Amino acid sequence: MTKLPLDRWVERGVDWLSVHLRLLFDLLASIISGVVNAISSLLHLLPEWLIIVLLIALAYRLGRWKLALFTAIGLVLIWDLGYWDPTMDTSALVLTSSLISVVLGLPLGIACAGNRVVQNAITPLLDFMQTMPAFVYLIPAVTFFGLGVVPGVIASVIFSISPTIRLTNLGIRQVPDDLIEASEAFGSTPGQKLFQVQLPLALPNIMAGINQTIMLSLSMVVIASMIGAQGVGAEVYRSVTQLNTGKGFEAGLAVVILAILLDRLSQRLVGSDRRKRKGGLRQAAWIGGAVIVAIAAAGVYHNVREGAAGNEAGSIGETVGNRIIGIDPGAGLMKASAKALQDYELRNWSLLEGSGTAMTAALDKAYKAQQPIIVTGWTPHWMFVKYDLKYLDDPKGSFGASEEIHTIARLKLDKDQPSAYRFLDRFHWTPSDMEKVMIGISEGKNPDDAAAGWVKDNAATVDEWVKGIPPASGQKLKLALVAWDSEIASTHVVKNVLESRLGFKVDLLQVEIGPMWAGIAGGDADAMVAAWLPTTSIDFYNKYKGSFEDLGSNLEGTRLGFVVPSYMDVNSIEDLR
Repeated sequence: MTKLPLDRWVERGVDWLSVHLRLLFDLLASIISGVVNAISSLLHLLPEWLIIVLLIALAYRLGRWKLALFTAIGLVLIWDLGYWDPTMDTSALVLTSSLISVVLGLPLGIACAGNRVVQNAITPLLDFMQTMPAFVYLIPAVTFFGLGVVPGVIASVIFSISPTIRLTNLGIRQVPDDLIEASEAFGSTPGQKLFQVQLPLALPNIMAGINQTIMLSLSMVVIASMIGAQGVGAEVYRSVTQLNTGKGFEAGLAVVILAILLDRLSQRLVGSDRRKRKGGLRQAAWIGGAVIVAIAAAGVYHNVREGAAGNEAGSIGETVGNRIIGIDPGAGLMKASAKALQDYELRNWSLLEGSGTAMTAALDKAYKAQQPIIVTGWTPHWMFVKYDLKYLDDPKGSFGASEEIHTIARLKLDKDQPSAYRFLDRFHWTPSDMEKVMIGISEGKNPDDAAAGWVKDNAATVDEWVKGIPPASGQKLKLALVAWDSEIASTHVVKNVLESRLGFKVDLLQVEIGPMWAGIAGGDADAMVAAWLPTTSIDFYNKYKGSFEDLGSNLEGTRLGFVVPSYMDVNSIEDLR
């Protein structure tokens, strides 16, 4: 049966939108980043102790001493653990996405309540938005808006807006008919009926929807960190990739405290006694106006401060926003990149953490628009085949010499699976071989198909790998890999040879770099072909040394560094100063 090319249709649609609606996306990105920066500046501008005091007072006003006590303990703990700034960044992201969700969700919920056709049209879309895995939203968000906090906000809005729409619709529809009829009998206009009857009575349901929207927005902070959104979510993600349990627990605790505070405060904003107060909506409007003025003032302050600390007109830093697009925070490449920033005294520059996929998506977007961009890169990689790129010279040697990729096996694999061990020990290929598989995958081929094509086209090489090795009879083997393009290519080639030529049944375990090494050391995986040495994986190599067997290099001639498109007039890292 012929496969429906749905993936290609979606990619073409996304490409078309990114080209023809680029000005709209740039405008939205400017507005959203402005709001996030304004809220973040406001939260960072105020002293920590003042924010804590204000929130304790608010908690006491809404929930009395128990909530106030929890607020005091929780916020002081976050401050003491050193997560205050990341927590404020996360709060800015959550508040921005929640604000956008409310601004869009309330009118849509009101429209659904007033028109059955609108409800029938929107309901399937809401079902789709709530059930689609949140990670999927990151892909088009990066394509349209690049890396950073903006695509994180967009993905959060898509994921979290549904409760506001649904519960606003539900709340208005549950207003008793006799009250509606009474308001109409007294000559109320549709606007008076909506604002003076339906919305006040539907307020508990509306606030429940907003509460759920805030919680769903907060649940996206770790996922959003994979595309460069900073904050406490990035701390969690970094801990996962580096397998740092202690730091992960601390950062996770900060998320829990923030979640409980937002949940309890938003729940108590509309209590039973407050629903009876007259002028509640008017009071909320005054408070909202004051908050908007404060955010606007903070935004102006942020722009003035950024302008004062800005770069010279036309400098490389100005053209790229003083950002270098990175990959997974646990990668040794990121450690080397941070060292390069320090060695070359690039104090005003930031290294944006994310993932390899997000980095290449940002590169693709910038390259198609001929815009300047600096990314962390490595060879071999398919992007050097697809795009005309160049490494920036590294005269201080921050990235070290060329690396090798080693094959790592668990202890006693030679005794348990001697045929697999002998093949893995012989496995060796060249950067050009790897790039052929990588470019096939980047063009849309399934990794298994791309690997099978290479194995078929290079039968003589594969014959040398398996010569004299007795085949297995269906024994299972587990290979671990990290989701980097180079490792996806090499691991699938190894998998294909083990299955098609040696009779093994291979399971692939795709994890982050820290868990990958822990899996080999603990015997949960049999082998990997993804150990970049002596720079990228050296921390994990030293940490688990003695708990694995190094079978040596399977590829030489790799390189790490800062990479730019060839159309950029910059040749050395020193030129970035």
